[in-house]
Amino acid sequence: MENQGNSKNIILNYGVILAVAGILVSLVTYAMGSHLQPHWSISVISIAISIGLVIAGIKKFKEENNGFMSWGQGVKVGVGICILSALITAVYQYVFMNFIEPDFLVQAMELQNEAYLDAGMTEEQIEATNEMSKKFQSPGILAAMSIIGAAVLGFIISAIASAIMKKNEEEAY
Repeated sequence: MENQGNSKNIILNYGVILAVAGILVSLVTYAMGSHLQPHWSISVISIAISIGLVIAGIKKFKEENNGFMSWGQGVKVGVGICILSALITAVYQYVFMNFIEPDFLVQAMELQNEAYLDAGMTEEQIEATNEMSKKFQSPGILAAMSIIGAAVLGFIISAIASAIMKKNEEEAY
């Protein structure tokens, strides 16, 4: 029970830091005018920040618990950090797509249509694809997909980190 309070504080602190870092990366990308076609390095930077902050949060949790942590506790902290970050980021994305850049989805779809034409798709195929993709462009669906993606990424990162860093009290004696 003692670990519950510590994990909540760590999840809150590191989740907010991760969200702010992600939003800053997004704002810089937008300010540079490359938000529709970001360079691949932006994804690498974002994933590296996520990995670093999840590992730092798990390490902090272990430190606050006298160097002990089970695999499950580490995974809980890591996934919690990523999900909280995704929730905050989803609010930012909603604000971005509705107030900062209301034409973002239209611009992205036009850019994708150009890529489809270059790939040799017909107008009918492009229209069918656009109709299908419009179903997934509601704020709720976009938020849900980003939260699920963050949970999966958080699980992968924290499962590996927790397996490496775990130390049970039984192992100490």
